[in-house]
Amino acid sequence: MLVSQHKYQLIVDIDSTRPPLILLHGSGRDEEDMIPLAAEFSPQSTAIAVRGAIPWEEGYAFFRRFADRSIDEESILTQAPILAKFMVGVGALYSLRERPILVGFSNGAIIAAALISIYPDLAAGAVLLRPLSPFATPASTRLPGTPVLIIDGSKDDRRMPDNGRRLAEQMKEAGAAVTHHQLPAGHTVTEADCALVRQWLGAHFDARDGREKELELVVPTPSGIPSPETKEAAN
Repeated sequence: MLVSQHKYQLIVDIDSTRPPLILLHGSGRDEEDMIPLAAEFSPQSTAIAVRGAIPWEEGYAFFRRFADRSIDEESILTQAPILAKFMVGVGALYSLRERPILVGFSNGAIIAAALISIYPDLAAGAVLLRPLSPFATPASTRLPGTPVLIIDGSKDDRRMPDNGRRLAEQMKEAGAAVTHHQLPAGHTVTEADCALVRQWLGAHFDARDGREKELELVVPTPSGIPSPETKEAAN
C-alpha cells in the first residue's frame, strides 16, 4: 500500500512500452486540471495526475511562495524528496518498469525542474510548461542527455520575458538535451503547446530500443543541492 501526502489519479495505459507521464498542476489547482492533457499529449501512455501536498488558495501547490509571489526555495527542498519518494512508490505499486516523464505546468513545472535537477536519474525526461528556474543558484548535478522540453509564452503576465530562455540555458549547461519554444500565448496551455508536446514525445520516446530501466531514486551528494534562496515570482 502506498502511503503518501500526495493524492493522485491513475490513467491506465494502452501501450505499456511507453514511459508513464507524471502530471503536475499549477498552484491553487488540483490533479483534475491535468487529466485532459494526458489524452492530448499521449493517449496511449499510462498517466498519473498528482495533487500537490500543500493546500493553497482554492486548491493545492507543490511548494510555497512568498506574499510577493517569489519562490520559497526552502519549501522546494522540503517537498521535492517527498514527491520523489512518491514517484518511486507509485512506480513500484503499479509495476512501472520505465522511468516516467514529468509533465508540469507553472508551479508543477517548477517542482519538476527541481526534481530532475536534484534527482537526475529519477525521470526519463521532462516537459516544463510556463516554468521558472527553481533555484537562484542552479544545482550542480549533471543531466547527461536528459530530454527536456520548455515552452513559455511571450504574453504571459506571470513571467518575465526571458524566464524560459534562462532555464533552458541552465539545463543545457548541466548537460540536458533541451528544446525551447516561446509561443505567442499567456499563462494557459494552448493547442499549440499540445502540438509541440506531442511532437517532442514522438521524437524522443516513441522509438523504444527494447531496454527497460528500473525506476530508482538516486539521491545526489549535498554539493548538488543549492542553499535555499528566494527567487522570482512563481505560480
